[in-house]
Order: sequence, then structure tokens, then C-alpha cells
Amino acid sequence: MTIQLAFALVLLLITSSSLGYGLVQAQRSRTLLRKLNAHRIFTNSAIQKRRLDLYEVRNRAKLLEDTVSVSASAVEKMHRAIANSTFSLVDRLSKDEELRQSAYKARKTHDHASKQVYHAVRTTNKAIHILADALIITKAEKRVLVRKSSRNKQDDDQ
Repeated sequence: MTIQLAFALVLLLITSSSLGYGLVQAQRSRTLLRKLNAHRIFTNSAIQKRRLDLYEVRNRAKLLEDTVSVSASAVEKMHRAIANSTFSLVDRLSKDEELRQSAYKARKTHDHASKQVYHAVRTTNKAIHILADALIITKAEKRVLVRKSSRNKQDDDQ
């Protein structure tokens, strides 16, 4: 019976040591998984931050374009209102027909020139936005893509 008891104790010792080793390995695996998960979250946060930075640049550029366009429209309306009231007063108060004709020609010339100026402001604003998009935003997108592809290469190398 002693040999059987000794054999059972040896088996029990082997089993308990295997169980202890398994628990240690499980703890190490959990620790590595936590580190891996933290790294994944950090990487995703960095990628998300770059994406948000890119969206912010795009939104600021669009906001700037819209602001200039809306401001130009507001100034044009105000300019037109002032010019219309001025030319209307000249037309009403003038007694000389030659002066009225001259004011009418001046009004047509003024209206045509102001329309061209405000059209040029809007066109230039759009062109500047397209240029900024090509130079700044596209460059930022390329930087994000280069970082992403270099990280993918590093991951492939490992």
C-alpha cells in the first residue's frame, strides 16, 4: 500500500505542478493580451486622431471658403443697396435730362463692374480653396497614408 500511496503522491505532485505551470502561463498570456490590447487602443487612437485632424483641416478650409463667399454676398447686397439708393436719388432729384442719361450710363457701368468684381472674388475664393485642397489637405492625406503603409511594412517584417 505504501508503494501505491507514494505513486499517488508523485502523480498528485506532477499534476499540481502542471496545474501551477498552466496558471502561470495563463497569467502571462493575460498580461500579454492586456499589453497588446492597450497597444491596439493606442494605435487606433493615434489613427483616429490623425483622421480627426484631417477632417478638422478640411472643415476649416470649407468654413473659410463659405465665410468668404457669404461675406462677399453680404457686401455685394449692401453695396447694391447703397448704389441703388444713390442712383435713384440722382435720378429723382435731377432736373436735367442729360444728367439723368449720364447717371443712367454711370449706373449701368457701375453695376456691370461691381458684378464682375464680386464674381472675381467668388471665383478666386474657389480657386484658392482648390489650391489649398491640393497643396495642404492632399499632403496631409499622403502623410497619413505613408505612416499607415510604413507601419504595415513594419508589421509584415516582424
